[in-house]
Amino acid sequence: MTTHITVSHGADFYGRETFSVRQLHELGQHAQGSLPAADREPLTRVLDDAGEREHSFGADEAALLAILLRRLAAGRFLKHRYVDIAARLGRAAALAAGSGEPWTWTRHTEGTSA
Repeated sequence: MTTHITVSHGADFYGRETFSVRQLHELGQHAQGSLPAADREPLTRVLDDAGEREHSFGADEAALLAILLRRLAAGRFLKHRYVDIAARLGRAAALAAGSGEPWTWTRHTEGTSA
């Protein structure tokens, strides 16, 4: 079974976005070579930990992650197939931060409800 992460404040009908843990881990690996060292650590730490536990980021941390994710998506070194993932995550993080609400990541396995 495939493990997925559903993030709050997404663009679907229910206000969520869902990504496979594999997608998030790969995005973290690509961030290593796409962002300056000072910027990548907070983001890669979160992406590498995806699927290990539930996450709830406060508005301030969501704002930082939104900036880093948008910077990653806009960078010229990120492979095209990861740009959309980074952009969708960045929008969700920014929406949570702008609302002053926690940005949550919920783990679920394919075949179970999100």
